[in-house]
Amino acid sequence: MSRKISGFLVAVGAFMIFEWVNLGFNLADGHSTGFYVVHGILIAVNLVLAVVLAVIGWKGLRGKRTA
Repeated sequence: MSRKISGFLVAVGAFMIFEWVNLGFNLADGHSTGFYVVHGILIAVNLVLAVVLAVIGWKGLRGKRTA
């Protein structure tokens, strides 16, 4: 994997973490419980995906440096 792609994956992962955590804090009150359950699941799944992408990118960056 090239350094550009690895750096891109790390950047995308960091952006996704920031974006979804920000969304979680900005959810307004007054919605039904189902709204919060669905959005909570979306946030959790996307945070896991962001961490996986960032780890893959980080390993790609570290692998190129040590090789």
